[in-house]
Amino acid sequence: MVIKITEESSSTRRYWIQIPELDTFSFIPGQFVTLDLPIHEKKNKRWRSYSIASAPDESNIIELVIVLLEGGAGTTYIFNEVREGSELLLRGPQGVFVLPHTIDRDIFFICTGTGVAPFRSMLYHINQHQIAHKNIYLLFGTRLVKDCLYYNELKDLEKEIEGYFYFPTFSREPEENTLIRRGYVHAVYEELLTNEKRPAYFYLCGWKNMIDEAKKRILDLGYDKKDIHLELYG
Repeated sequence: MVIKITEESSSTRRYWIQIPELDTFSFIPGQFVTLDLPIHEKKNKRWRSYSIASAPDESNIIELVIVLLEGGAGTTYIFNEVREGSELLLRGPQGVFVLPHTIDRDIFFICTGTGVAPFRSMLYHINQHQIAHKNIYLLFGTRLVKDCLYYNELKDLEKEIEGYFYFPTFSREPEENTLIRRGYVHAVYEELLTNEKRPAYFYLCGWKNMIDEAKKRILDLGYDKKDIHLELYG
């Protein structure tokens, strides 16, 4: 059941879902759930998957962050029909896009848009359980400042997680805003690694074009395919 909905940006909403059949909904940060939406006669065309944006907390409530896609049957239904109190069918948790058992290298979380969801879950989990780690870099790309999801939360975590660094970057913000980093996420990790290549894990989450470009550039920096983990949207 949907128990809360808030507007995160003009085209993005946060949905809190409670699974009343369970006392605790157990999952690993980075996993996703699949919603069965009444948008098609064929079952396999009704499924839409969304990464869990909240961290495990021994409750039966999870948070999803969903962007409205132009012409997207799933998100159009969710935005137009789903209200607080609506019941949704879901399956999960699913997925292997999860943290390594031991965080023995620097980690680069690279994402665009709602691709930040699994990384928010991972960061809160690391902070809550004081998990040992090397440096953690969150590289978040979006067009405009107003579309920067969870900005204050992710910035504030820099004060709480030692060795965590947040790099939001904006590709279409007006020139008069001089207080932000401009461009795309690729320039950030290249800048951080060009002069000091070190062992690292790369976690990519977002649209295919960004992931394809990042994979190529990371390999060009001399890393191996096994260093790269990805979750593809769309």
